[in-house]
Amino acid sequence: MVPAVVLAAGKSTRMGRTKALLPLDATDTFLTRIVRSFRAAGVEDVVVVLGHDAEAVASSLAARGVAARIVVNTEYERGQFSSLMAGLQVVDRPGVAGMLLTLVDVPLVTPETIRAVVARHRASAAPLIRPVNGSRHGHPVLIDRRLFDGLRQADPGQGAKPVVRAYASAAGDVEVNDEGAFIDVDTPEEYAALTRAE
Repeated sequence: MVPAVVLAAGKSTRMGRTKALLPLDATDTFLTRIVRSFRAAGVEDVVVVLGHDAEAVASSLAARGVAARIVVNTEYERGQFSSLMAGLQVVDRPGVAGMLLTLVDVPLVTPETIRAVVARHRASAAPLIRPVNGSRHGHPVLIDRRLFDGLRQADPGQGAKPVVRAYASAAGDVEVNDEGAFIDVDTPEEYAALTRAE
């Protein structure tokens, strides 16, 4: 089993509004679209790590009928890595082969890309799987459970990036033609461009 962890605890300082609540269209916010995409890809266990505006974000999910397990990271102001650790603590149990990790900043990744990442994990011995397009690498990243202890021992100041860089490989890179896997939305200008494109 490979659960998904969606990091959505931050204060969205550059955006000026909580990114998880930003509408993409009449149906979805950033967060509901991500959860629906994981579900459509066959991921049964989707864990959303909340922090800032947690109550409003959880209410938004429920109001739209989107089911996910909610974890509230009370230490979210310590940074994204604290949310990753909160999510890992919840999903790490016997029978779990790894975890899919993504950010609320990347709302448009398709179910097809998620399925391709999971399929490469099943077919490959690579400990880290990620979608790529040329020199770009995107989300979600699939981290095999062999790396869970390494994540726990990582420097919180650097987060998961050194682990991802150390274990990224050609065997684990999945070439995809999905702009949504690479679009990271952090500012009002990027959000405006995204909604125009949608």
